Amino acid sequence: MNHLPQAWGRPRDDIYGAYDHSYLQSNGPKQHTQSPIVTGTSVLAVKFKDGIVIAADNLASYGSLARFTDVKRLRPFNSTTVIGVGGDVSDMQYLDRMLNSLDISENYGSAGHALNAKNLHTYLAKVMYKRRSDVNPLWNAILVAGLDGEDKPFLSSVDLLGTTFSSPTLATGYGAHLAQPLLRKLVEDEDKVKDVTREAAVEAIKHAMKVLFYRDARSMDKYSLAVVTKEGGVELKEDEQLEGQSWAFAETIRGYGTQVV
Repeated sequence: MNHLPQAWGRPRDDIYGAYDHSYLQSNGPKQHTQSPIVTGTSVLAVKFKDGIVIAADNLASYGSLARFTDVKRLRPFNSTTVIGVGGDVSDMQYLDRMLNSLDISENYGSAGHALNAKNLHTYLAKVMYKRRSDVNPLWNAILVAGLDGEDKPFLSSVDLLGTTFSSPTLATGYGAHLAQPLLRKLVEDEDKVKDVTREAAVEAIKHAMKVLFYRDARSMDKYSLAVVTKEGGVELKEDEQLEGQSWAFAETIRGYGTQVV
């Protein structure tokens, strides 16, 4: 009998036969991700007269398990742009490495100019569409918030198909159903952006995050919030906490707790 440490835990060859190493070879067909495993939920954003407010909670769920509670899904890019990512976390990490490389090449390049939010959104749209065309999409929904080349507020989205959309208010995931109606009460269209203050925009985002925490089983009460303005650049807070929660409304929902029918 082989008592050497490298044989510990392995079936004995003289009883079970030699180990079949063909299981370790990857000579089969090329495989791609069919569905995301560890995911982040909604990203919310709204324009105001001087900039953009964007927020996302810090939870990454493993299926229905609230597994990772400190995953930051807002990523600053230079001093004018913040990217919020929902969907698959591993694909988000791939995008983060890619954007780090892009940032380095732009900073050390000889062109003498920096990418603004509009440039970055165009770049990400091309990346997402290329991956979709390869039938190997990045399973993410992305919001790009910041300032364009004229220092005006810019907000747009791109999904795993490379489809783009711009609006004064945007939300991904479950937030597209619950948060968008709340944000549109504040900003109905582009003409109303000039009347919205920073304080009103931040309050609307916080209220929408609270509603999502009540209703979205894949959300949590700790979130990241960023404000992008021409004067202040990117102001990012990564450990904000929801305040003033009340679950009193749940008592009136049929099926909640002990009730007499």
